[in-house]
Amino acid sequence: MIQEDLFKKIIAHCKEYGFIFQSSELYDGLSAVYDYGQNGVELKNNIKEYWWKAMTQLNEEVVGIDSAIFMHPTIWKASGHVDAFNDPLIDNKDSKKRYRADVLIEDYLEKINDKINKEVEKAAKRFGDTFDENQFRTTNARVLEYAAKIESIKANFVAALDANDLEKVRQIIIDEGIVCPVSGSRNWTEVRQFNLMFETKLGSVSEGANTVYLRPETAQGIFVNYLNVQKTGRMKIPFGIAQIGKAFRNEIVARQFIFRMREFEQMEMQYFVKPGEELKWFDTWKEKRMNWHLAMGINPEKYRWHKHDKLAHYANAAFDIEFEFPFGFKELEGIHSRTDYDLNQHQIFSGKKIQFYDNETEESYVPYVVETSIGLDRTFLSLLSACYQEEQVGEETRVVLNLPECLAPIKVAILPLVKKDGLPEFARTIMNDLKFDINCMYEEKDSIGKRYRRQDAIGTPFCITVDHQSLEDNTVTIRYRDTMIQERIPADKLSGIVKEKTDIKNLLKKL
Repeated sequence: MIQEDLFKKIIAHCKEYGFIFQSSELYDGLSAVYDYGQNGVELKNNIKEYWWKAMTQLNEEVVGIDSAIFMHPTIWKASGHVDAFNDPLIDNKDSKKRYRADVLIEDYLEKINDKINKEVEKAAKRFGDTFDENQFRTTNARVLEYAAKIESIKANFVAALDANDLEKVRQIIIDEGIVCPVSGSRNWTEVRQFNLMFETKLGSVSEGANTVYLRPETAQGIFVNYLNVQKTGRMKIPFGIAQIGKAFRNEIVARQFIFRMREFEQMEMQYFVKPGEELKWFDTWKEKRMNWHLAMGINPEKYRWHKHDKLAHYANAAFDIEFEFPFGFKELEGIHSRTDYDLNQHQIFSGKKIQFYDNETEESYVPYVVETSIGLDRTFLSLLSACYQEEQVGEETRVVLNLPECLAPIKVAILPLVKKDGLPEFARTIMNDLKFDINCMYEEKDSIGKRYRRQDAIGTPFCITVDHQSLEDNTVTIRYRDTMIQERIPADKLSGIVKEKTDIKNLLKKL
């Protein structure tokens, strides 16, 4: 399937089956803001549970908090967001569309990289089993030319960003002939910086109100609570603080459905370590976080590492886990070694010490921090992208979401074959038994075939059909979503079978 067509189908699927709605759709919608529907909120909550338990339940030195969205405005001055939380934006004069200049350049580099991969694919077909990919990549003239061009553009791009030279950034776009994706035009404006934070007022009357910000990230809520958690929890270095929460960014170039929104949710963990040990823990958390993704059973080729060419001012190491969405490989999660920058900044701006006293070495120091930060909405989209399947079954096409059983919005659908003869009553007893442990759905409308297809599209892993034989021998038919195999089992064993297969511990044990 063409990737652009796949993406359109996923967006349509989300609306049709109650996963995601356009916010304020009744009033023609609000751009880059979305609401999660009845199935979407269940899937979203299941992802959160998986992340939260993997962080705080499997790592005894990691604890959780829930900090406020509104924070003292000086916090954002200390973190650098007031002065430096900007995107470089450029407009195309012909299409009147606005773009992030850095994204235009990164997409252009990805196209060059695609050319390298095509050369490799052609050579692999030509040489067959004797093909040595590493040797080809390091000796082929055309591949080396493409690679050199990528490195040259990257070097110029990073230098321009480091120097905040927006004219040089624009010149890269001009020199490389990068065109507007809509108009194909190269008629670009100057590059300008735009601050992404939302401002609001805090106070009883507007004249005396103070300017505050909707938080653009959740990390600072962890940093300013570092001492509170450390002291009340009697935490020893190393330890971590995890948080799930909303963040807000005034994205001018919001696009690609829920991939880039103005209101989104983050799952972050800040791990406090002894200075000098941060890179060891950085490697540890890189491995742990990739394992978390792979445990869901998605094709490993959908993931790749991306090393940051330009490090943020606070970091001494940074990698992204990128996922292959229908619109290409994009950032899904970031693992950063943030040094002691954040805590030091809050020490300076608050005038209060934020240090850890080590009883063993009898020394005080400001801890270094290793961060893992993942977008919940992007994780949601990555799961849908990987699990959406269209299969030919006889003369019809079956749409199915092959979600991990424990993450599926509905775990079991209870389906009486007909709406009479005592079958609904029997089915209801099963529903009433299971609903205390797992999320179930009772459905009796339409033919059994249509109900199966509807549950496939939602991602329900198990359908339980109650028929006339059920009344005679207390057995039911369990249908498995992925294989469509049907099996006759005793009704009194159903609870144990389903609960075991849908327990989130099945994912956690893989970690």
